[in-house]
Amino acid sequence: MSNLKQRTINFLEIEWATYVKRFNRWPADEGEKRVKAQGYAQFRDMLAHILTWWEEAMPIILAIAEGRETERKKYDFDAFNAEAVAKYKDWDEAEFFAHFENMRVKTAADLRAMNDAAWENRRVRSWVNGVFIHHAREHLVALSRFLTADTLENEWSAYVDNFNNLDDEKKNEFLAKQGVETFHDMLAHVIGWWDEGTRIVSGILADPAFEWQDHDTDAFNAELIAKNKNIPDAEMLAQFESRRLGLLRLVNEIPERAFAHKDIEAWLAADVVGHYDEHNPANF
Repeated sequence: MSNLKQRTINFLEIEWATYVKRFNRWPADEGEKRVKAQGYAQFRDMLAHILTWWEEAMPIILAIAEGRETERKKYDFDAFNAEAVAKYKDWDEAEFFAHFENMRVKTAADLRAMNDAAWENRRVRSWVNGVFIHHAREHLVALSRFLTADTLENEWSAYVDNFNNLDDEKKNEFLAKQGVETFHDMLAHVIGWWDEGTRIVSGILADPAFEWQDHDTDAFNAELIAKNKNIPDAEMLAQFESRRLGLLRLVNEIPERAFAHKDIEAWLAADVVGHYDEHNPANF
């Protein structure tokens, strides 16, 4: 079984299987705030969006796997997303949530049964990454251990290679967009925030009364770059990998209750998940 196949099934059977339950752990006002930050009036509207993309993707994925021709659509994403919400607006709530769960289970089963060769197809890989993996990071409203560890294991682990695989023009475009001069500076920025997040998460777990002060982001970023300016590139790369593995150990070892702690969750969501998509060279 290919790594992407197993990973996608894991997303459906672990991340998406607990998505509703994890969201429901928040008080109603906190959940409402998080959903509205995603641009939705209510949680089930966001689920309708997620579900409809699954329903759109699976016939295409299965057709490709079976060697059948499929239409290549150009999507008006705003219109598609609005239609997704409208499609399920009048459904009974219990019926809707049951349908979401049934679709999740069926999708996992269909993907598990799909021939391994299909997972090497570029369109299949694009669809499954978009609607099952990236979508979980994009619509993060209640962080899980699984998503945090997966991002460190499968996304940040390829970060350096993703940058190195860009041509010189794309490298310069990426660095300019990040507001740094060199990839060395980019790594200093990432490592520095990982260190700060690790310090705060560990501090809270050791002492519930632990306090910290928010940084002036621009000043802190400048400080991180200046502090690491003279460190050799090879050492910077080694530090990046060491910190990634250390953060992964922390994520795997902390108690489950930590992910329901708003401050711990916020730091890990920002440091690990949000930061990756914010600074992802694979998008170039």
